[in-house]
Amino acid sequence: MEQQIDILVVEDDNDINQLLCRIIKKSNYSPQPAYSGTEALIYLEKQKWDLILLDLMLPGLTGEEILAKVTSKGSAPVIIISAKNEQQTKVDSLRTGADDFISKPFDVEEVSARIDSLLRRYRLSKETPMREQLTHKDIQMDVEAKAVVVNGTKLTLTAREHAILAILMSSPKKIFSKSNLFAAVWNEPFLGDDNTVNVHMSNLRNKLSKANPNEEYIETIWGMGYRLKS
Repeated sequence: MEQQIDILVVEDDNDINQLLCRIIKKSNYSPQPAYSGTEALIYLEKQKWDLILLDLMLPGLTGEEILAKVTSKGSAPVIIISAKNEQQTKVDSLRTGADDFISKPFDVEEVSARIDSLLRRYRLSKETPMREQLTHKDIQMDVEAKAVVVNGTKLTLTAREHAILAILMSSPKKIFSKSNLFAAVWNEPFLGDDNTVNVHMSNLRNKLSKANPNEEYIETIWGMGYRLKS
């Protein structure tokens, strides 16, 4: 018997919330509607979720506040679904830790495909064999536990930041292009969207730098990609 996939749907518009729940049910996942940031927080404290669909403009706690709480714990993947579709809003959401951003009005099939893709990638990441312990300089990573310690400081990484770092640490001398990283981490073909990889890489670098400002861990190889700095 397959394990139930639980998805929290945080959207204050009743019609949109119910539409998202129907999309989820059609894929044989289990949705839980929440209509405010405050209600979402109750559900977040109540159980673990496999995925969160999150609007930004919410009564009570804002979507940005909910996103910050979720990603600070490095827990469930998050897809933002919002009418706030300015480029800076998308970048800020990705920097905070969102895994994807879908603008309203949205296409039903696209939402369904993105949910399936994100859940598939997380499932594959759990099943992919990799050395349990990885080290580089003063970085120590427990891959299975998704725990990273840098310079004695435990880092809180989003799932995608963790995946990027794990890939780099698994082959420390290899140069990974943006298309390599995107295909491996997002489990989708790379269509030339540099910004997605750039934002997550920048966020990861910032967290590493805060843990040890005197060390550089990831270097950019111009015109080729990224690798760990020896």
